[in-house]
Amino acid sequence: MAKLKLGVLASGRGSNFEAILTAIQKGNLDAEIKVLVSNKKSAGALAIATQNGIPSVHLSFKAFALPNEYGSELIKVFSKYDVNFAVLAGYLKYLTPEFISNYQNKILNIHPALLPSFGGNGMFGNHVHVAVLKRGCKVSGATVHIVDEIYDHGPIILQKSVPVLDDDTEKTLAARVLKVEHEIFPKALQLFAENRVRLDGNRAIILER
Repeated sequence: MAKLKLGVLASGRGSNFEAILTAIQKGNLDAEIKVLVSNKKSAGALAIATQNGIPSVHLSFKAFALPNEYGSELIKVFSKYDVNFAVLAGYLKYLTPEFISNYQNKILNIHPALLPSFGGNGMFGNHVHVAVLKRGCKVSGATVHIVDEIYDHGPIILQKSVPVLDDDTEKTLAARVLKVEHEIFPKALQLFAENRVRLDGNRAIILER
C-alpha cells in the first residue's frame, strides 16, 4: 500500500475536501494532502486548508492569457509540493490535456449524479439536480470517476444511489446527494492507496483485498 500525496482542486466551500481530510485524520484514508489549489480567492476550501495547516494556493484562471499557461502553472505547483495524485473536489475549471496527461489515470472527480446520465459540459452543481427532477427520475446519486479529456467520461470507480422523493426540490436532493459524495469519495481514493484499481479500457475493475 502506498500513501497518496494529494493535490486538491476546489472552487467552492470545500465540503468534499473536508470529507477527505476527515477520513485521513480518522485513519480511514492512507493519504496526505500536500496542497489545496483554488481558482477563487473567496473559496471556503482555502479557509479549511489554512485552519488545518495545509499549504494553499489561489491560482486565478483569469491571470493567464491561455488555458495551457494555466495548466502548466498548475503542474508546477503540484510538482513543487510533490503531488502524485490529483483530486477534483468541486472544481469548476477546464483541465488542459497537458495536465491530464501528466497525471494520467491519477485524477479523480466527484459528480453529483449517476454517470453516464446527467453528465457532460454544463452539468455541474444544481444544474444536475434540476435536470434530474425535470426528467422525473426516481433515483439519483453520486459518482467518483477518473478524469480524462472528455467531461464526466473516464472510468467509474464508485457510485451510490439515493432516492428522489416526490416533494424534492433541487436543494433537498442536493443535500441528500452530498452526503453520499462525502461517503464514497474517500473510499474511492483508498482503493487507489491499496492498489486495488485495474483499468480495462474505459472500465475500472476493483480487486478484492
